[in-house]
Amino acid sequence: MFLDGDAEPGAPEGLVAVASYESPVEAQIARGMLESAGVESFLVGQNANELLQAAFRVWLQVRAEDEAAARELLAQTGGAEAAEAAAAE
Repeated sequence: MFLDGDAEPGAPEGLVAVASYESPVEAQIARGMLESAGVESFLVGQNANELLQAAFRVWLQVRAEDEAAARELLAQTGGAEAAEAAAAE
């Protein structure tokens, strides 16, 4: 079980986590924003989070080559805390 402060789940090769969210709705909004800007993204942990939000986080992942653009977009739209938290972990 992943709790606050737990390590990021292993990302498939070539993907990096750029943000994490407690709410699956916030994660979907961030993913939609990235997708609309042409940055393909993936959510990890969304289904587990819907069952028990306090225990699981949703991780937003992008391809390594899109990491800088994704973090910049998240910072511009107020997703900076999530992006910074993921970068610190």
